[in-house]
Amino acid sequence: MVPPAVQSPNPQLIQQFLSSVLSQGGPAALPYSEDTKWLIRQHLVAVTTTYPSLEPKTATFTHNDGRSVNLLQADGTIPMSFQGVTYNIPVLIWLMESYPRHAPCVYVNPTRDMIIKRPHPHVNPSGLVSIPYLQNWVYPSSNLVDLVRDLGVFFGRDPPLYSQRRNPQPPPPQNLNPNSNSNFGSLSSNSGNSQSGYVQHHQHHQHPAPAPPTRNNYPPSPYGSFSGGSSRVQSLPHTEDPTEVFKRNAVNKIVEMVHGDVTALRKTREAEMEGLFNLQGVLKQREEVLNKGLREMQEEMEGLEQQLQMVLMNTDVLEGWLRDNQGKRLGSLENAEDAFDCVDVLSKQMLDCTASDLAIEDTLYALDKAVQVGSVPFDQYLRSVRALSREQFFHRATAAKVRAAQLQAQVANMAVRIQHYGSS
Repeated sequence: MVPPAVQSPNPQLIQQFLSSVLSQGGPAALPYSEDTKWLIRQHLVAVTTTYPSLEPKTATFTHNDGRSVNLLQADGTIPMSFQGVTYNIPVLIWLMESYPRHAPCVYVNPTRDMIIKRPHPHVNPSGLVSIPYLQNWVYPSSNLVDLVRDLGVFFGRDPPLYSQRRNPQPPPPQNLNPNSNSNFGSLSSNSGNSQSGYVQHHQHHQHPAPAPPTRNNYPPSPYGSFSGGSSRVQSLPHTEDPTEVFKRNAVNKIVEMVHGDVTALRKTREAEMEGLFNLQGVLKQREEVLNKGLREMQEEMEGLEQQLQMVLMNTDVLEGWLRDNQGKRLGSLENAEDAFDCVDVLSKQMLDCTASDLAIEDTLYALDKAVQVGSVPFDQYLRSVRALSREQFFHRATAAKVRAAQLQAQVANMAVRIQHYGSS
């Protein structure tokens, strides 16, 4: 039978709940990356708006290695159409830590009076669902709304659940209802207010007589029914429409082909993306090298500009001196050194001592070279070096005394100036 309409949840309350749990910090924070929390919220809001029977929750998920983590889930039922009738399948959609970059984990959630069909092409005995949409999950285009839609399509082709018949108490023969049977019913939400699973309807007498359970009771399946006292499952009717069978097989074949093409295309695109990522790394390294070279060139250009300014300033000074002294002549000066006049006697004495010191230093250097090549005898070299060193010592001592006298004279001049400025 068609299940009753599910009351639409308040979207505002769902948004407030998701905003609250996704914004928590500290030990209670959900293990999702910050850059994907907004997209996770959008996915859950969209799927609960499109499928009101699903409700977002937080629950503890235990991994195969024993780790427990608090995750988001979409809990409820999804609609499917089977043989022209709409049914609801209870599911749990877990959003793992790496969601939405990786696909969620989907489980069918049968009630205690329901059994998972074995074998099933898309549901394993533990209830884990595997369909092409989950296998070909692509971030960020894949979403929960399309996932639930594909789940309904695949479940409609081959329902994963069927009801488990319980051992009823048979009524007296006069009240036996021959029309009593099990119907492929609706699934319930976790609120407990509506009927869940493939609901069975049995009419009983008010005081039925107890009867021992039989060993030949089997759960009814949407693919066939079980006879009351027989242990063999009845197969599908032989009157099944060949057109429908051909159509179903063709659709399955097309899905397999599309799945293979998508897988091959995905591998090709992943290889291309890997090559582009490697190229991006090489380009980043080259960018760093170019930026470093550009910075060095800019620093060198700034240094050259500073040197150019200094050269221009010195050029201006020299040009000014040439303009001032261009018409002057040395006159009757026999020695070019006489063109420079010292300010005072101490300055002239310092100039003579410094010139003599440097001249002796050059002479000693020339003697060193001469004795190395053998041009000067060693004894003569020693006598000359002794005499020149003695003379150089006297010149340096005189220069030191002159420097001290000049410093004292400068201090005296500064004192006179200070007194002059103070009196004025």
